Amino acid sequence: MKKLNLGILAHVDAGKTSLTERLLHRTGVIDEAGSVDVGTTQTDSMELERRRGITIRSAVASFVLDGLQVNLIDTPGHADFVSEVERALGVLDGAVLVVSAVEGVQPQTRVLMRTLLRLGIPTLIFVNKIDRGGARYDDVLREIRDRLTPGAIALSTVSRIGTPHADAVPLAPDDDPAFAERLGELLAAGDDAFLAAYLDEERMPTGKEYAEELAAQTTRGLVHPVYFGSALTGEGLGHLLHGVRDLLPAAHGPEDALLRATVFKVERGPRGETVAYLRLHSGTLGARERVTLHRVDHLGRTTEHAGRTTSVQVFARGSATVEARASTGDIAQVRGLKDVRVGDRAGRLDGPAPRRFFAPPGLETVVRPERPADAARLHTALRLLAEQDPSVDLRQDEENADGSVVRLYGEVQKEILAATLAESFGVRARFDRTRTVCIEKPVGAGEAVEEMDTRAHNYFWATVGLRVEPAGQGAGVVFRLAVELGSLPLAFHKAIEETVRTTLRHGLYGWQVTDCAVTLTRTGFASPVSAADDFRKVTPLVLMNALQQAGTRVYEPVSAFELEVPAARLSPVLAKLAESGAVPGVPVADKDVFRLEGTMPTSRVHEFGGRVPELTRGEGVFLSEPRGHRPATGVIPVRPRPTGADPLNRDEYLLHVLKRVST
Repeated sequence: MKKLNLGILAHVDAGKTSLTERLLHRTGVIDEAGSVDVGTTQTDSMELERRRGITIRSAVASFVLDGLQVNLIDTPGHADFVSEVERALGVLDGAVLVVSAVEGVQPQTRVLMRTLLRLGIPTLIFVNKIDRGGARYDDVLREIRDRLTPGAIALSTVSRIGTPHADAVPLAPDDDPAFAERLGELLAAGDDAFLAAYLDEERMPTGKEYAEELAAQTTRGLVHPVYFGSALTGEGLGHLLHGVRDLLPAAHGPEDALLRATVFKVERGPRGETVAYLRLHSGTLGARERVTLHRVDHLGRTTEHAGRTTSVQVFARGSATVEARASTGDIAQVRGLKDVRVGDRAGRLDGPAPRRFFAPPGLETVVRPERPADAARLHTALRLLAEQDPSVDLRQDEENADGSVVRLYGEVQKEILAATLAESFGVRARFDRTRTVCIEKPVGAGEAVEEMDTRAHNYFWATVGLRVEPAGQGAGVVFRLAVELGSLPLAFHKAIEETVRTTLRHGLYGWQVTDCAVTLTRTGFASPVSAADDFRKVTPLVLMNALQQAGTRVYEPVSAFELEVPAARLSPVLAKLAESGAVPGVPVADKDVFRLEGTMPTSRVHEFGGRVPELTRGEGVFLSEPRGHRPATGVIPVRPRPTGADPLNRDEYLLHVLKRVST
């Protein structure tokens, strides 16, 4: 049976989960479509999701459509849960992007479509809510073409739009010459062979040829068919399902090849067991099989470990799973793999590595238990949540032993985290004010060395020399050797490199150092007294001395934004942008609105976004997405370093080392 992994994506409240429910009902998986408002949906399984009416975790449900097995992946719509969307994108064969016929193209819709285009994921667009008052046809189509993709083509029209009796009427080239002309011109622009056939006056393309070329260009991401309908009434869903079956490419790959799979989700089962969700790109996987997992850690190192599956299940009907041998194209629920993490790659390591499509969270907060006695339970709960969402980047607070630091995309994510801790783990927590996460980059070159002196008292039986200098944009931390690899035992070399990467998590201003090249220039040891621990102790001292010579600059996270503002409200919006530290471009007039793009500090996005309705009298549209870093201005933000072990203070650091040795 052919398989298709299909993502359903949308701005929050566009009707994405309702569409998922209606598709499951239409294909006979469930007897009655669930309701987001009532909390009876299949894919929103968390109590918190049901109560708040939003999707927090991606979910999988399955149905069969004319011999095609579709694994439907429902993803969050709120921008604060974009990391969950990112993990789902890596396993999709195609997508349906949901747009509201009432609200039209919304901010998160544009972020999602931009990402789908960047990745070349074949995408259908479903315009939902044609039965609601205020629903629009021509205006929404224009918005889709102007703001999402010029390759949009409506495959249906709507009668009685905006009423409970709205009907979606499919369009066909054989029946509608005007539609055939619109479709033909769009397809001819994307393929020379079809252009020649289209311009041949003696033989016009047949309906079948139109359909075949539409499928080919949809698969290539050149054309994006648009369907109209209502998830509430089911109108237009049959036409959409035909598009899913005929226009989107099924999964492909050899089943007789070696296993190659990606872990895109990890959750806890009813007995507390780890359940990993794997997308199989090739090969097969069954129960009681040994699997090799490959992982890239936060230091950039690739490690591997082996595990054995105890159970492998694939999706059968809806969210139900059955024991089966998973094969190419399947989404498999796997139990028994210990220490599995999101992003792990199973089996062969060839093929493209998982990519980051969105910038990592640019905010963080400190979480503390309301009752000090709950500190251990809080940390355990956060560790389990970090398994499900690695972007939270959990670590211990360096200023308070009972606190933990987590990364965030926004304030809604913080609210959900607090509710999850209280309801799922029974731990009430308080959160500090959200703060910005900066980074540091070296601005020059610096070099330092610490010599081992066998004639005097030694703090370290090790000689280490390091040079620090800038590396390219996005390079991370690059470690190089200017000494022969055999000049030290391999364990000593590993100790130096690991300590370099760990130490650079705290630069001169306390922030993680990146885009930095570190070269090992000098080494020495005294056999048999030198040990790897000597190199772990001396390396931070040398590295920070070299980094101090090089100097660093602090960069703050920024977000790109787009604004649509009524012409009469442009001045107060520009004033607020200046107050928020934004760098806007030149406003561009479009009828009675102005559009402008720019960047602003990520820390100001939430507050500014909340002011847009007031500033624009409810008519403005604000879109933002993380977009890297820029040099911090004004007072340089400083993050406290871990206490008691600051290599920048030589005497303090040596005293700390002596205390460690004595204990």
